[in-house]
Amino acid sequence: MQGVVPLARPNRLDVTTRTLGVLAVALVVLALGLVFFVAPSGDVRSGGEAQRIFYFHISSAWVGFGAWLLTAVFGIRYLQTRDMVWDRRAYASAEVGVVFITTTLLSGMLWGRPTWNTWWTWDFKLTLTALQFLMYVAYLMLRSGIENPERRARFASVYGIIGSLTIPLNFVISRVLQSIHPAVFGPSVNAAQQGGFGVSGDRMLVLVVSMVALTVVYLFLVRARIALLAREEALSVRKAALVEA
Repeated sequence: MQGVVPLARPNRLDVTTRTLGVLAVALVVLALGLVFFVAPSGDVRSGGEAQRIFYFHISSAWVGFGAWLLTAVFGIRYLQTRDMVWDRRAYASAEVGVVFITTTLLSGMLWGRPTWNTWWTWDFKLTLTALQFLMYVAYLMLRSGIENPERRARFASVYGIIGSLTIPLNFVISRVLQSIHPAVFGPSVNAAQQGGFGVSGDRMLVLVVSMVALTVVYLFLVRARIALLAREEALSVRKAALVEA
């Protein structure tokens, strides 16, 4: 109809997104090969072969926490510009981030059982991570409960900024408190008592590749989700125009 301008063209995924998808698959395959065939066996600390979960656990946490920080950054940009593009990016980042933070919790439980002889403990760091998962879920529920797009974007942006403040707190917990969860990068105050460790050189390459692989997966999923959200908004605009006509 003449005069109807969609918010985004409903095209298929762009070349960059498709390229990221192919790269993500290749990097995940490479990471799996390194984890199961190159990474040293045992230790980490010391759950036997279960230590291989460590690489995906840390990488998932890296992406899950990073996604929350980016949600906050996109929220700040929305509040500055009132451009819905930034709100879509924040929403997509949160949706993908909740998947990775869920993976962090589940893989941590699988790693913790043979390593610490428990599936879960109400250690402050673990509890804070569980709280961050619930905050992700609350963010998505908040968005689903507000119909007005601008009001929803505004409230979600503020919530995302506040929620991101837990990320640096989580990072420093194992460095300043007696936590069952050791600091992975560098020493922690609980090294002698709880088995804290820094990543050894023979494991660092595997960990870095795993982190890069899941980061690319995140980028692909976020770009694909943003494209889908843009199409949904374009369809909503067209539908509203048809109803008014």
